[in-house]
Amino acid sequence: FNKGRDFHATPDSLAAGGSFQDRWSWKDDVHEEWTDKIQDDWPKVWSAIQMARQSYGDSMGAYLCFMAVRLIEMRRVLRADGSIYLHCDPTASHYLKTLMDAVFGRGNFRNEIVWHYKNASRGKRLLAKSHDLVFWYSISADYTFNRDDILAPFESGMMEWRYTRGGQKGKKDPKGKTPDDVIELQALNAMAKERTGYPTQKPLDLYRRIIKTSSNEGDIVLDPFCGCATTCVAAEQLGRQWVGMDLWKKGPGQPRGAEHVLLERMEREGLYARRKRKGEQYNFAHAEFYLVKKPPTRSDDDRGASAPVFHLAMQKQARPTMSRAEMMRELIGRYGITCLGCDREFDDARYLELDHQIPRTDGGSNDIDNRILLCGPCNGLKSNTLTLSGLRKENKKRGYMAGQQDGRHLSGLI
Repeated sequence: FNKGRDFHATPDSLAAGGSFQDRWSWKDDVHEEWTDKIQDDWPKVWSAIQMARQSYGDSMGAYLCFMAVRLIEMRRVLRADGSIYLHCDPTASHYLKTLMDAVFGRGNFRNEIVWHYKNASRGKRLLAKSHDLVFWYSISADYTFNRDDILAPFESGMMEWRYTRGGQKGKKDPKGKTPDDVIELQALNAMAKERTGYPTQKPLDLYRRIIKTSSNEGDIVLDPFCGCATTCVAAEQLGRQWVGMDLWKKGPGQPRGAEHVLLERMEREGLYARRKRKGEQYNFAHAEFYLVKKPPTRSDDDRGASAPVFHLAMQKQARPTMSRAEMMRELIGRYGITCLGCDREFDDARYLELDHQIPRTDGGSNDIDNRILLCGPCNGLKSNTLTLSGLRKENKKRGYMAGQQDGRHLSGLI
C-alpha cells in the first residue's frame, strides 16, 4: 500500500508473528535487474514509474517498480478468459491505475470497484475515510463474467413497476439486476469469527464475490500476496483450484507461518481434515495440498527455475547478461559521447539514452550488439517503430543531422 509504516499481527492471535514492512526506498528496494527489464521491454511502464517519482517522490517510484515486475508476471500467466483484481487504497491508487493501464492496456480496464465500509473514526476537518478500491482488468475481451451468479435484488417496488406499468408485462421476471460497482461490506472487526489477527486481512465475502464473478468451478485462482490465506479459503469454498504465495515463514520470532495459518483456517471452515502428511503433501477432505518452498520451474522456455528477484525471460544471448549501466560504459568506450542518430557530440553522458538498433517490437534482442546511444530528441523520434538507419534517414530529411544547422532538434535538451 506504500503507507510508510510497518504492519504486525495481533499478539496471541492465529497470525501472531506475521508482519511486513510498507516503507519503500529507491536506493535500497529497487533492483537493477528490474529497471533494466522495464526500460528495455516495457517503456510505458517505465514512463508511469518516472511520472510517480516526479510528482510524488522516489518512495512511490520504488513501490511501483516493486509492483510492476510482479504485475508483468501476472499478465504473463493470465489466461485469455481470466481477470486480475488489484486491491488498494487512496495512498497509491491513482498511480497504480496508471501502472496497470501500462501493463494490461487501458482498453482492458473493466471496472473500478469501490469497497465501502463503515468507519467510526471521523475527523473534524476531513470526511470519514470509508472505502478502498479494487481495479479489475483482463487481457482480452473474452474474460469470464458470471452475471447470473452475482445478481443483486431489485429495489423495493422496482421490479413490479418495470414488469407492469413499465411496459414489460408478460415477459419473464428476472432474478435480479447487474450489481453496481460499489460493494457495501463491513470490514472485519476484532471479534469477527474469521479474524486471524493479520494486519491487512479482508472479509471472505469480498473475495467470494470476486471469485464468483470472474471464474468457474475448477478454474485456477492465484494470489501472489496471500497473507493469511483468505483468497485460498474462498477459492476452496467455491470449488476452484488455487495457488497462494507468501514470504511469511517460520523462523526466529516467527512461531507460525503462512502454511500454519492456511491449514488452521481450512480446518476451521471444515475444508481440511487432518490426515497423514507425506512429504510436503497434505490430504484435504476432497483434494490434496502441496507446499512448495522453492521457485517452480517455468514451462514457457528453457531457462529452468524462476529467479528469486525477476526472471529475464527474453534475454537468451549466449554471453553473460550486461546491465544497462555496463552497456552505456561499453558503448561510450566504442563511439564516445555521441548520438548515433544525428552524429552530435556531447560533453556529458547524461544527454545520451540507451536504445535498441532494431526495435524490440520487430524482434530485436537486448544484446549489446543491438544497442545504441541516442540523444533525447532522437530517442523520442525513433520511438519503437524506426530502426537506426530509418532514424538517420528521417533526421536527414528533417535537417536534424549535425552540420545541417537546425536548432529545433535540440529543443528537448534546452
